Amino acid sequence: MKKGLLLLLLIFLPLQASPGAQSRYWGFFAHQLINRLAVFSLPPEMLPFYKRHIQYLTENAVNPDRRRYAVEGEAERHYIDIDVYGDSAVYTMPRYWSQALELYSEDTLRAYGIVPWHVHRTARWLTEALREKNTEAILRLSADLGHYIADANVPLHTTVNYNGQLTGQRGIHGFWESRLPELFVGDYSLWVGKARYIDNTQLAIWDAVVQAHQALDSVLVFERELTARYPEAKKWVYEERNGLLVRSYSREFSADYQRMLGGQVERQLLRSIRMVSSFWYTCWVDAGQPDLSSLLKRPPLSEEQLKQLEADKLLWQQKDHSLQREHEH
Repeated sequence: MKKGLLLLLLIFLPLQASPGAQSRYWGFFAHQLINRLAVFSLPPEMLPFYKRHIQYLTENAVNPDRRRYAVEGEAERHYIDIDVYGDSAVYTMPRYWSQALELYSEDTLRAYGIVPWHVHRTARWLTEALREKNTEAILRLSADLGHYIADANVPLHTTVNYNGQLTGQRGIHGFWESRLPELFVGDYSLWVGKARYIDNTQLAIWDAVVQAHQALDSVLVFERELTARYPEAKKWVYEERNGLLVRSYSREFSADYQRMLGGQVERQLLRSIRMVSSFWYTCWVDAGQPDLSSLLKRPPLSEEQLKQLEADKLLWQQKDHSLQREHEH
């Protein structure tokens, strides 16, 4: 039996992204998987509330991606092109926003992505929502926080060469973060244990960025080496998705790449799940460990809020993503 079979039965998730959308960021499947599994690592004081709303946290794990085309300033929250600042910048970049502003203009920082700082900011907002026992804000911010944390753990979210466009490897972004998880998640072991308190969330998310960036070379080098050994006809296949015939990396090529990476995608998924649950837990502790059982009797969202979510989803589905700028980490 595959290691992930029971988990797949538990978290059965439909893929909701369009083929074009999946090529630009952690696939919708992976984002939903991360948020869903993070719930099960929470302590007993949090688990009933989060488990009751697990479907909301799962489905809305992709809300930040839906907003990125409609909300100014959203796209920059998903990545940081750290190599723009120099070869060793991932180690020397100021970890705190106020310190970074002493070295660079705000326009510069936002132009090349602010994901580690925005994760920290979103965590503060979630802490306040938990302190106030604001159900709608808790759910919305928990889902958003999970998304940004997951993005920070993707190696290709830490470089200006985010889609291999500078090295003749265009399409590698979707290959790594969508195609591989979709094909091989059944082989992954994704149980991460209990959530742990994080002493400094700002430094913790930067540690994730550093680790992800350190993995970047193998992401690019191994794909290039494998491509050199494969004829075009064996590297690519054509598959139907949402009624469209799209070119995808073949299963054989994908399996060889997966082996060369040595479980890298699985490790990054595990790190994301562990970090999301630990951030949620940390926010709850910092909020004074509020009693969430009192919120179980309240409806999670009003009818008006549910309508707004559906409107946001419709907006996303109607967008022609092929016309969007390519710099979509």
